[in-house]
Amino acid sequence: MIVLDEQLNDPSLIKAINRWYSGSVITINDVRPSTQIHDDVIAALLHHLKSPIFVTINYTDFWRKIPAHRNYCAICLKLSSERKKEVSNVLRELLSLEQFNTSRKLMGKVISVSEGVVRYYE
Repeated sequence: MIVLDEQLNDPSLIKAINRWYSGSVITINDVRPSTQIHDDVIAALLHHLKSPIFVTINYTDFWRKIPAHRNYCAICLKLSSERKKEVSNVLRELLSLEQFNTSRKLMGKVISVSEGVVRYYE
């Protein structure tokens, strides 16, 4: 399951990801509808989902700030809001890499993609 951060709540982006991703694609707002979700509670919300892959372009608020946990993966893409249409392609490339190509390999990692460089912590 891919869980997009609120700034990625764009039907065309969700549709683009659904073209190649076989799991479900939701936004963080679908996890707790009708409420404002602050960044500091997202990790706790992810614990209630089965193997979620959280994706955000809110890079500075999540990279090196969200704790790694075996129940989820967080992917922090360093892209501006104007470039959010690139998220699907960047995500597809990342998830096709040998070290990240299964849910089992992803869980417990917080991944950064910045200017083509991939780093992560566990």
